Amino acid sequence: MPFDFITPLDRRQYPSQKWDRYASDVMPLWIADMDFSAPPAVTRALAERVAHPVYGYAKPSEGLDDSLCDWSREHYGWEVPRDSIVWLPGVVPALHLASLALTSPGAGVVTTTPIYPPFLKVAQKTGRLAQMAPLAEPETQGGPWRLDLEALEAAITPETELLLWCHPHNPTGRVWREEELEALAELVERHDLLVVSDELHADLVVDPTARHIPLASLNERLAARCVTLWAPSKTFNTAGLTFACAVITDPKLRARFTGAANGLMPDTNVLGMAATEAAWREGEPWRQELLGVLRDNLDLLESHVARWDGVSMSRPQATYLAWLDMRKAGLGESPQQTLLEECDVALSDGAGFGWPGFVRLNYGTTRVQLEKALQQMDERLQKG
Repeated sequence: MPFDFITPLDRRQYPSQKWDRYASDVMPLWIADMDFSAPPAVTRALAERVAHPVYGYAKPSEGLDDSLCDWSREHYGWEVPRDSIVWLPGVVPALHLASLALTSPGAGVVTTTPIYPPFLKVAQKTGRLAQMAPLAEPETQGGPWRLDLEALEAAITPETELLLWCHPHNPTGRVWREEELEALAELVERHDLLVVSDELHADLVVDPTARHIPLASLNERLAARCVTLWAPSKTFNTAGLTFACAVITDPKLRARFTGAANGLMPDTNVLGMAATEAAWREGEPWRQELLGVLRDNLDLLESHVARWDGVSMSRPQATYLAWLDMRKAGLGESPQQTLLEECDVALSDGAGFGWPGFVRLNYGTTRVQLEKALQQMDERLQKG
């Protein structure tokens, strides 16, 4: 193994949201960042850029644009026009910007639940109407979560103007199949909606049988309605460098988006640019090894869940996040709080995703740290 995914790092050496939110004896498996060192290529690129001691306003380079275009072409067969790229300080700010820029005051903004919590706050924070449709729960224990088109159709009203879509899906880990995306595209066109597709976890498909298909790559008509949000931050563990992009192929849609960004969005992060280009240019061997580590960690997690009373999990196809159903585990109204208090393990509360009784567990950590947390949970959850 040429890269070190084994040695735990002391993340409390510097202030950390993940590690400093809870007491020092709590194992944090909540927020979506990993505990692995970033790829050596990224670290080298940052060191080289820091060595030039001027950190003024920077301009994205042609090489940065090309790195995104090349990555998209090589991995997804999607030809991204260079003039469609808009560099951003992050995906979450872009969700809110899209709502402000692309919809009318009071318009409906629809999404599916469970969903990454910021999705649920976009409408309220931008003066729009929040509309939600549930995904279909697994039909059998361990089966896949499914897109419920009837529920989504029922949630759409004449006021609806924008769909917030998560692909691959956080928190369930679903990689949406082509036929599901085609059906979604038909619905979007029929209701004349715009779509913001958060594809932040596209490069973290852990299921070898699954394939990520960028939503906007399906056809030109759909692409003209789409804002695709993308970043290397989750894949290459660079979230703290606050750097992302939007791909908007329609010139008028792009002009509305960029026009609204002026004064609301800061200039792009000079170090984020260096890290991003290095990740997409040189990070593929590291990513492939990471995916193997995540699959092994997921196997370990599944072996523990199988021994837990009243707990079920659909194996995620992508992300390093597992969505656990604990409604029958006898852990009270908030399984997250019970596990925190009784097991010293911090997970994300499903209530924040719109589904109480569930928890989200981040297994993107070293084997020894994951084993420690799961063993502590065994004491409370193990059958018999």
